[in-house]
Amino acid sequence: MKPEAAHCLQDTTFVNELRLNARQWLAVFALVAVALWALPRLWAKLERWEINSDFRIPYAMSKDYWFYERYLEHAPAHERVLVLGDSVMWGEYVLPDGALPHFLNATAGASNRFINAGVNGLYPLAMEGLYAHHGAALRGRKILLHCNPLWMSSPQADLQMEQGGEINHTRLLPQCSPRIPAYKADADERLSAVLERNLPFFGWARHLQDACYGQQSILNWTLAPGNAYRNPLAALTLTIRAAPQDDAKRGPHSKRHKPWTATTEPTQLAWVPLKSSLQWAAFQRTVARLQAQHNDVLVLVGPFNEHLMTEENRPVYRQLRDEMVAWLKSENIPCCAPEPLPSELYADASHPLTEGYRLLAAQLFADAAFRTWQK
Repeated sequence: MKPEAAHCLQDTTFVNELRLNARQWLAVFALVAVALWALPRLWAKLERWEINSDFRIPYAMSKDYWFYERYLEHAPAHERVLVLGDSVMWGEYVLPDGALPHFLNATAGASNRFINAGVNGLYPLAMEGLYAHHGAALRGRKILLHCNPLWMSSPQADLQMEQGGEINHTRLLPQCSPRIPAYKADADERLSAVLERNLPFFGWARHLQDACYGQQSILNWTLAPGNAYRNPLAALTLTIRAAPQDDAKRGPHSKRHKPWTATTEPTQLAWVPLKSSLQWAAFQRTVARLQAQHNDVLVLVGPFNEHLMTEENRPVYRQLRDEMVAWLKSENIPCCAPEPLPSELYADASHPLTEGYRLLAAQLFADAAFRTWQK
């Protein structure tokens, strides 16, 4: 090689880059947008879950709102009743065949007329967000909606007070207005919640975390013990498994399935007046939304465990319950407010045990308003 050529090569700067013009950038953005739009929809068509008459959202997926939205869409609308509410409807202390929807089906002589669409920890402010942002399928349906007075049993439960500790389902809360005193989050967390509820791709990504990666990000999953050399793609599954029938935390054979008196003494609850309750206002807005979407709604109020309250505290609760019923009737909303179950059939302030759900189903079918509505 001539010295002049070698000198030229030494002075030449090699740049390994690809510069796109405006048209090429537009093409890239279009391809990314199509991928973000298509991936969640393709996954929704391919993924299956083990469906049976007592299916309910797996406990580990209680915050998987993308899957919950699909679950509502899958539930047949014709001659079906969606049972909506918190863990009282889901069945916190019982197996799937021990929850209220199961016994409603058994009493009605059907296998899947009443569908368990309850979600653990779904207080009214979160319920409002869930049905507003992920309840597009709740239109023209027959809905049994549970109202749990537990969420008005103290200013803390009503989220009126600034408090420490974790709040459940914060991503469903109003991120701007109305202000929730107990909800403290920075702008990044609030923006993330807004993006997740409006862009399906982000909800789908969280679904993968809950369904495939043990409720962890892929990075944290790979750092977990035993996963360092595992292929993250191998953890992906297209099947959602139903809740196990031998759940150690639930059912008659679990240590938790016992009367409340084994662990709790009667207590005084600081009931929040309905006119100042954030939770009750959210519940009213939720009922109004469901009715505006042409749903046929019946509200089940309670039955709350009155045995857990002191004697002087019970009249305060009963007045609160009566005000709830009075408002529902004033709005021409069918409702049932059954009498409390026997004390030994409650596990805590609001959750029945298996036999409690069986009795509650019988009470509902003995109620003329419920019988007329459910036909």
